[in-house]
Amino acid sequence: MKNFVNKVQKFLKSEDGPTAVEYAIMLALIVVVCLTAIQAIGNNASTTFQNIADELS
Repeated sequence: MKNFVNKVQKFLKSEDGPTAVEYAIMLALIVVVCLTAIQAIGNNASTTFQNIADELS
């Protein structure tokens, strides 16, 4: 575990500050896009299954 922490610290020190910030911003944007897509897919699936259940009733 300590070896992993040392590698992460070495990576962060070797990168420029702005570059690390850019990576963090890109990661945050990717997470937001993924969550939005998952929510949209979930809502569409729920609507589809509800329509099928209504037709079967």
